[in-house]
Amino acid sequence: MSQPHPTPKSCLDLFWSFTLIALQGFGGVLAIIQHEIVDRKKWLSREEFIEEWAIAQILPGPNVVNLSLMLGARYFGLRGALSSLAGMLCIPGIIALFLGVLYATYSTNAAVMRATNAMSAVAAGLIIATGIKLMAGLKWNALGLRLCSLFGLICFMGVALLRWPLLEVLIVLGPIACGLAYRALKVSR
Repeated sequence: MSQPHPTPKSCLDLFWSFTLIALQGFGGVLAIIQHEIVDRKKWLSREEFIEEWAIAQILPGPNVVNLSLMLGARYFGLRGALSSLAGMLCIPGIIALFLGVLYATYSTNAAVMRATNAMSAVAAGLIIATGIKLMAGLKWNALGLRLCSLFGLICFMGVALLRWPLLEVLIVLGPIACGLAYRALKVSR
């Protein structure tokens, strides 16, 4: 029998946890939230995180905000959801406003331009590293690692190489993947 997960101690714990997550990954926190929630705090298993993340992605709005709302609600209901949301948005929002004013003032500076280019490379690396780390959870996916990888490769080729709009690629690939997963789950019963 598996051990129960540790849980947040209070709404204040949720607030500060999500504030620190948001501050660490300003603009792209998937790798950080996965590390904090799964590896460090152990509030979710890797499989639970992947399931929650999948739901957060299909809901309207920013994925990480959706995830914070879902986790907050899971542990403390509406109060927890609002605490998590406040943690994700309040302090980082104030910092973003301050940085926006600074950027508007110094955006033509050569050093600032080089720094923003370097940050783009770091963000791409974080996304790739997180994708690789989360691939381990695909072993339990109904489609399996190979078929999921094939769908990922087709999506990458369509968007990155052929420059097709992401929405159109997902409208085509999504129903196909869902249909195959449904069939695989139906057969396995």
